[in-house]
Amino acid sequence: MTLTVIHDEQAIAGRVADLAQRIAATVPSDLLVVGVLKGAFVFVADLVRALDRRGATPEVEFMRLSSYGRSRESAGSVRLLGEPPAAISGRTVLVVDDIADTGVSLDFARRFFVERGAAQVLTCVLLDKPSRRRVAFVPEFVGFVIDDVFVVGYGLDDAERYRHLPYLATLENDGR
Repeated sequence: MTLTVIHDEQAIAGRVADLAQRIAATVPSDLLVVGVLKGAFVFVADLVRALDRRGATPEVEFMRLSSYGRSRESAGSVRLLGEPPAAISGRTVLVVDDIADTGVSLDFARRFFVERGAAQVLTCVLLDKPSRRRVAFVPEFVGFVIDDVFVVGYGLDDAERYRHLPYLATLENDGR
């Protein structure tokens, strides 16, 4: 396998700071940030600290959705694993995910919170891969737009590997 860095630590930190500034200027300071596990955990941690530096006081929850399993392709259906975040009604919810690929999982999450009475549901993704959309979904806040490549690092994985990398990289099978 060959890793090729596409966004280093400094580029990611700068983009997270930019996103926090835009989000803090757009939503109430007491928003509910819901990170989608596992891939978004690193991004959520950095984003909520950056939001704090902008005067926001987000409450943080997590939800676990499954559509990939250990595969590189989405199964097309989404399942909520575990208990859903509580205290949603009347809140502004910011769903934070690692990547908007097919859009199926984020569309599911948005509908999930709307159906439970959220006042407003917005989405923020580190990576957006619009060429792979299966549903009409556009995230409100996007870190980086990428082509149809497989990316790991900064929380994103390949069969649970590479999440620990402090940068984003493409992963290619070089036949070894």
